[in-house]
Amino acid sequence: MEPAQSRCQEEEEIHMVANGELQRSGVLTLCLPFLDEKDPLLSEKKSLLHARNLDFKYQFLLSSPREQLLQLLDQIIQAARILHLNDVEIYFIEDDDVGPFSTVNELKSLHSILEIFNCVDLGVNYNEIEAFNELLNATIARINSVAHQSTNKIITEEIDTTAEELLLKCWQSQGARSKVKIAHFEGAGRGAVALEDINIGEVALEIPESIIISEDLLYKSDMFKVLEEWKGMTIDSMLLLWCMKERYNLNSNFKDYFRTLPSVFKTGLSFGVDALTVLHGTLVLEELLLAKEHLRQQYESLCPALCASYPDIFQPELYTWDHYLWACELWYSNGMKVIFSDGKLRTCLVPIAGLLNHSLWPHIINYGRVDSETKSLKFQVARQCKRGEQCYLSYGSLPGSHLVTFYGFLPNGDNPYDIIPLDFETPEANNSQSLTIETSKMNHMVRGTWFSRSSKPYSYGLPPLLMNHLRSVLASGNVGYLSLHPQEDVSVENERALLETLMSIFEPMMEVLQDSDDLNCEDLSWDVKLALDYKDLQRRIISSVLSSCATGLETLSCA
Repeated sequence: MEPAQSRCQEEEEIHMVANGELQRSGVLTLCLPFLDEKDPLLSEKKSLLHARNLDFKYQFLLSSPREQLLQLLDQIIQAARILHLNDVEIYFIEDDDVGPFSTVNELKSLHSILEIFNCVDLGVNYNEIEAFNELLNATIARINSVAHQSTNKIITEEIDTTAEELLLKCWQSQGARSKVKIAHFEGAGRGAVALEDINIGEVALEIPESIIISEDLLYKSDMFKVLEEWKGMTIDSMLLLWCMKERYNLNSNFKDYFRTLPSVFKTGLSFGVDALTVLHGTLVLEELLLAKEHLRQQYESLCPALCASYPDIFQPELYTWDHYLWACELWYSNGMKVIFSDGKLRTCLVPIAGLLNHSLWPHIINYGRVDSETKSLKFQVARQCKRGEQCYLSYGSLPGSHLVTFYGFLPNGDNPYDIIPLDFETPEANNSQSLTIETSKMNHMVRGTWFSRSSKPYSYGLPPLLMNHLRSVLASGNVGYLSLHPQEDVSVENERALLETLMSIFEPMMEVLQDSDDLNCEDLSWDVKLALDYKDLQRRIISSVLSSCATGLETLSCA
């Protein structure tokens, strides 16, 4: 059940507490949290901070002109962006790009600064307070500006939500609090709509720890003693088996929750033959086939034997393959990883919260830890969610292939995590070069070149690390610690060979994807439509790479 983990809140890589202090001299000192020494991207982030002359500590002289204060604020935001980078974001950083690198990265970065501001103990000097408020308001304005890029859907369907309303009312009687209600949205199914304006830092949804479905419920069930002695049994498998039975338990404390769940989950794991045929030549096909084969093997190793050995506990009619697949899709699409009040990390189902939809411009990004004082899981908004607006959750920095396979959708908008990995045989590092990022250990990749903002020559809209890697291979056959800065003495012949090499890689990919899909568009099933959408996405990415290479070759011919 590992893929379900992606819908959890990604724990911060940065652990030390940030702080801010207003000194009597009118100097405001802001300290960003230091990098975690266990961060796998530690050396890359340090190199970026050094290369861009950025630091963890900044001092604001509050008597300075407003323009100077905002310039310094911009520097600390740039540093915060680097601190919060993930592996995909850091790979695609261009030399002249200071961000934003993604919506979630931007929200995390701005909130880390906002938290520092909220801890500052202000003095009584009016001018200092006014300058401080300028900085605070500028940070909040940047956070709110993210909303301008949002792709909210308008409620268009009048569908019965009685089951969801009963669930919400039931849990509210047990301490749940909500500023959202469940509604249906065109093209997205169920989601949450704000009942009022929910401002930055306010809680949209609060779920008591006591009504979260986790492994703790297993220990009270009649199947636990059997399962804990079963060879090779894992907690994840136990949870699947528990849900398969609890779904039909009329006396279950969670019967209202199970009533809100669909009878069939429409994820990639339920794709039919036609949809799989459409996916020929795409990245997601292999992922889907491997996942389905893995689940089938798990089922065959568990359910038939358990039903045969303990038919009173594991009734055969409840433990069919279809029911097993349903339970897997439930946990993959709704599972979250949460740190409970006892400090233990558990994979769990959170009633109501599982109905919130994902967006590339989410409102909620931090939801991975139960509040130790209130013993509840709080879903705070990172940016304002206005009344009547759909309230979005971030499932994580996930590519479309993963979202199709385990969630059954592609997000609206351009996803910066939609990448195509490249399998290169990388020579050993040549340490004689004075360079900054070790690419001999990297997995190279491309994404849509429309994300590129570089204005420098010989960039072609492609990632600098990939281009420098290929330049080194073509020039000398050696790869070392490659600079983020492009080479000044570019060989036109080498550049032409580089672009032609890339075209030789991607042209066959495009040829496979160009196979005609002989389908009647008016009568397509949901899975075929989704498969076609994903195939179109793959075409678009590869087409952008080929177009960038072709444009680069034309430019070189004129050089």
